[in-house]
Amino acid sequence: MTGKDAGTRFGILRHAETVWNREGRIQGQQDSPLTDEGRQGALRWGRLLSAYGWDRILCSDLGRALETAGSLNESLSLPIGSDPRLREQDWGRWSGMTVKQLRREESYALAELLSRGWQFRPPEGEARLTVYERCRQALVDAATSWQGENVLVVTHEGTLMCLIYGLSGRRFLPEEPRIYRTKHLHRLHCRDGALYLDCLNALTLP
Repeated sequence: MTGKDAGTRFGILRHAETVWNREGRIQGQQDSPLTDEGRQGALRWGRLLSAYGWDRILCSDLGRALETAGSLNESLSLPIGSDPRLREQDWGRWSGMTVKQLRREESYALAELLSRGWQFRPPEGEARLTVYERCRQALVDAATSWQGENVLVVTHEGTLMCLIYGLSGRRFLPEEPRIYRTKHLHRLHCRDGALYLDCLNALTLP
């Protein structure tokens, strides 16, 4: 099925590796540049994805997502737009900490907050449920604007997990087995204002 009757299809990716990713540091809505390896990985993704017939790129407005989209587009040559609703979860005062530091200094608070599932919210930060609601609405609105198109989305790991877990009906609790794989493209579909998960972990770099 093609055209408007098919709704809008999304392929969604996490941004490429950044300096803070390599350092094990929590970025949240702060930013750091891509590493050289991250840029090369984004270029490779662009070459791979050029065979799949995309109409445009939509990304988070944070620098690392915009930089990744630009590298992808060296092979794709598509219109690029950004939406702040696709940003990473705001980690509040824990932003900038390393994961090791967080587990060492805030272990009790972290464990207690993680046990809340969708209501996990870092101090002075943003709840996972809020992230899910804003990024889901961003894609529904994009589908309204670009009916029948194939849209490549570049966002963040926390945002991706909220989308995938929300559409899969998961509770986002620590004891649930992980279903999301990093460094994969996932496929979503929006039709008649409803967003669906088409294929989890659909594509990875060979």
